[in-house]
Amino acid sequence: MTAAFITPLVSRVLTTLALLAVFIPAVLWAPAWLWAILMAGVIGVSAFEWGRLSSFPVLSSRIYAVLLALVALGLPYGLGEDWPYIQTGLVVLAIAFWLLVAPLWLLGQWHARQVFVRAAVGVVVLLPTGAALLYLHARGPGVLLAVMAVVWIADTAAYFSGRHFGRHRLAPDISPGKTWEGVAGAFAALSLYAGVLSFWTEIPLMGLLLVLFGLLYLSVLGDLFESWIKRVSGMKDSGNMLPGHGGVLDRIDALTSTLPIATGMLMWLERSV
Repeated sequence: MTAAFITPLVSRVLTTLALLAVFIPAVLWAPAWLWAILMAGVIGVSAFEWGRLSSFPVLSSRIYAVLLALVALGLPYGLGEDWPYIQTGLVVLAIAFWLLVAPLWLLGQWHARQVFVRAAVGVVVLLPTGAALLYLHARGPGVLLAVMAVVWIADTAAYFSGRHFGRHRLAPDISPGKTWEGVAGAFAALSLYAGVLSFWTEIPLMGLLLVLFGLLYLSVLGDLFESWIKRVSGMKDSGNMLPGHGGVLDRIDALTSTLPIATGMLMWLERSV
């Protein structure tokens, strides 16, 4: 094992442990108002990085970030009883984007450098993610962690299986580092996760497998979408805030596609009962 491999791996693991040391206590014990502030901060930093990926001037990126953070923080309180309707609308918007627009965007390899288009897409990508984080947290820490664990498990398994066995490129024109072997590793890891969840919750295994494999597709889609945006922008990472991971947007790219749709599934189940 070479030093070139060890150094990025150690950096990645240490950063992950530091993030979990902050994130897990926040999920478990932060009151709703503090959670909302923290998540608005995440949306704000991600929006700044999105602005830089979109070639916005630094000042414009900062203004864009502040605006999205304020919207993410203020909407639930400003709308009061009407917030659930807007929250649902944001989730539906995200579902339409990730199931229809994003696949076409990647297939067509659109550049879409126009400022208005990039700003609008940033809103569609980030605000529903913020709404989903609030919704899932309100349903309990276990619900939020169980959904986020899908992405974490898939990402970790894909990273290691791709490193060790990767031979066949998944999308070489978009992200040369991603391989079908990495996807296979994620598939296997999520199969085990589905078995554990089914045992603990008594949810039918086949149903869980279908949901988790659907979320795996979405997590790969979210990852590839940000990779394409970075490729078009000529940037390796969205930022440098997280050693071994790049920027905050690099860390949550797969969550932006999975969390809103997982939230939509949960909303549908709750309203069907």
